[in-house]
Amino acid sequence: MITKATLQNVSALNILVNSAYRGESSKKGWTTEANILEGIRTSEEELSEIIKSPNSSIFKFTENDTIIACVLFEVKKDKLYLGMLTVSPEIQNSGIGKKILKFAEDYTIELGLPKIVMTVISVREELIAWYKRHGYLDTGIKEPFPMDNPEFGLPKQTLEFIVLEKIVK
Repeated sequence: MITKATLQNVSALNILVNSAYRGESSKKGWTTEANILEGIRTSEEELSEIIKSPNSSIFKFTENDTIIACVLFEVKKDKLYLGMLTVSPEIQNSGIGKKILKFAEDYTIELGLPKIVMTVISVREELIAWYKRHGYLDTGIKEPFPMDNPEFGLPKQTLEFIVLEKIVK
């Protein structure tokens, strides 16, 4: 079941997101960033601010009363920004990510927006390929990675983002 997260979910979301992106636990899944970034992926403070923001929301995928996946949405003018798509490392490759992408498309249409955009770290080739298989296109736009901001993690190499987008119908 996919529903909007609330402030009561912040602690569980924080544990989920950090377990899927950073540290040893993230290496159980294929979406880990542990080989390119140290530190945490997010914090309870950041997640609380996102949930409180009028233009952003986090949706949670719950199974047996446990949050097993989530996604961040932010309305940006004529598009929906998708970020922090997270599936628990133990159950990645089970189709939940695909369900979240379908939900994102439906949500974008419901909002009356024409497209979804996201940024992905350019060296994450396997992840970029996965998004491309689901209809996302590389726009050719690159954005700098905040190399000196520990809130994004501590890079082990020079990084940049690429912008992917999908037109929804």
